[in-house]
Amino acid sequence: MSTAPTEANVLWFLPTHGDGRYLGTSHGARSISLGYLSQVARAADELGYYGVLLPTGRSCEDSWVIASAMVPLTTRLRYLVAVRPGLQSPTVAARMTATLDRISNGRLLINVVTGGDPVENKGDGIFLAHDERYEVTEEFLQIYTRLLAGETFDFAGKHLQVEGSKILYPPVQQPHPPLYFGGSSPAGQDVAAKVVQKYLTWGEPPAAVAAKVASMKALAAAQGREMTFGIRLHVIVRETNEEAWADAAKLIEHVDEKAIADARKLYARMDSIGQSRMAALHGGQRDKLEVSPNLWAGVGLVRGGAGTALVGDAETVAERMREYMRAGIDTFIMSGYPHLEEAYRFAELVLPRLPLAEGTKAPATAKTHRGPFGEMIGNSYAPPAHVSAS
Repeated sequence: MSTAPTEANVLWFLPTHGDGRYLGTSHGARSISLGYLSQVARAADELGYYGVLLPTGRSCEDSWVIASAMVPLTTRLRYLVAVRPGLQSPTVAARMTATLDRISNGRLLINVVTGGDPVENKGDGIFLAHDERYEVTEEFLQIYTRLLAGETFDFAGKHLQVEGSKILYPPVQQPHPPLYFGGSSPAGQDVAAKVVQKYLTWGEPPAAVAAKVASMKALAAAQGREMTFGIRLHVIVRETNEEAWADAAKLIEHVDEKAIADARKLYARMDSIGQSRMAALHGGQRDKLEVSPNLWAGVGLVRGGAGTALVGDAETVAERMREYMRAGIDTFIMSGYPHLEEAYRFAELVLPRLPLAEGTKAPATAKTHRGPFGEMIGNSYAPPAHVSAS
């Protein structure tokens, strides 16, 4: 009988597609410069996050370029970067992977992204149907993982073919950096069950997540494999529940009905089952945004992909995360607006309340005063130490 995870790792998010204080408006928006992204990455590194996710797609700065720029600025932070079957050659992707894993000293994680927007796919030269893209993904991963494991081989598949394929310089992590993958369709889940180490889901209610975890465990077991599970969520955490819900409402105060309608048209053209499930949670209606206790779908009114946020005070958010752990989740990929400030709020308020795995650490708390930690009172003596409840 399987048991729930007792410890969790927590990642943050690099907003390479945009950031600001409000959704659906340029009001309060921030320039996504190298300087700003480095602030977020350095904060995540200092605060103890396991790593950061870099999004992928034409709405984002390139994840490989940004991760390469961030690696020398951080010391322990891992980077979850996407490979794109059908868009990248598996051999080139393997060389890129090995290089970035080496120069980061083993701090690379791989997010396998097949792509669920047919319009964007066609713009990238990909004209395959949904299930065909997953056929490509499976063949891509066979070549990619064998290369990273040091093999020299020929491969002839339905879509991909290589002869005498090899890479000369291996990654630090053997046989390869861990593969993260999210796919809610039967075709996507079939690929995940055969290959990946970490199956990801977007933030659906805990019961739905538990059902998905159980289903994926069974599929993996049928392949003679095991996998672990992660979830992608936004967060709005404040000192009180009232403050958190007020700030949730404020986040979408500039979102008008036209923006919601336009977003729903874009979601409808996609053939992503996960995106359909996200959009169905709120149905475009502002009065139905709390889809489960403290799980708020307001972000998904105008943002594709992950569209739900945990909203509440520190203990409420921590308990909701523990609820997901009881459903089988051991990895959380969090984000919040603006990403720099929310990285601090979440780390300082919530991380100390969670059972953290070795890769994630809670921010330092005041002990013996050995340097600036809280402002001196009257320029004369240190404030008393305060440790968050855990």
